[in-house]
Amino acid sequence: MTEVEEWRDLFNGENLEGWTAKFHHHESGENYVNTFRVVDGTIQVNYDEYDSFDNRYGHLFFEEPFSSFHLMFDYRFTDQWMEDAPSYTYRNSGVMFHSQSPESILKEQDWPISVEYQMLAEEEEGVSRPTGNMCSPGTDVVYNGDVDPRHCINSSSDTYDWNEWVSAELIVYGDSLVIHKVNGEEVLQYTKPQIGGGVVNGFDPKIKKDGTLLSEGYIGLQAEGQGVEFRNIRIKELD
Repeated sequence: MTEVEEWRDLFNGENLEGWTAKFHHHESGENYVNTFRVVDGTIQVNYDEYDSFDNRYGHLFFEEPFSSFHLMFDYRFTDQWMEDAPSYTYRNSGVMFHSQSPESILKEQDWPISVEYQMLAEEEEGVSRPTGNMCSPGTDVVYNGDVDPRHCINSSSDTYDWNEWVSAELIVYGDSLVIHKVNGEEVLQYTKPQIGGGVVNGFDPKIKKDGTLLSEGYIGLQAEGQGVEFRNIRIKELD
């Protein structure tokens, strides 16, 4: 594989130009109570205007689909967490890729059909909780030669403090190879992302054609009840 172009910034550091929000219970384009906002050069997921979470799983999508690419971004969690969100969302967020478009996600659909680079931070002192994992809402991947039935596959990464900036990398070659990196180290590898599996509810059945390989799609930043910040979101397309 060869590089097609140089690095480009997906986030301009000033506003959400080029990005579209989609929340469960809301139409595409509605950034519910300013959940996604720009603060000090970061994209922040902020819940200070919420009365209750009410399963408002949100995603902020870049306007352009990508197929083969190298994505880099930094993230860290904040001390906000919506206590009426599911317990697994604590110190948990993610970046979706090869996702359906925000416009094709129905109002009452909870998650986009996509593959997720999952970010976790320490929950209990001394207990391993790796980051850079793979989760698969409405999708499947091939891991160690077989379609893996698990919704999430853990990486080999270390466990990081919640307020520590972590450097994440995602290298995707169309519908073939996917590599996750954390702080420069490869931590997970799998192949053949494809539509399948469960977890996603309320989707348009015309879109979920199980077994269809995913060769391209949209990139989305996740908001699941846990505050998080993203910065230095850059991409380089690969041939």
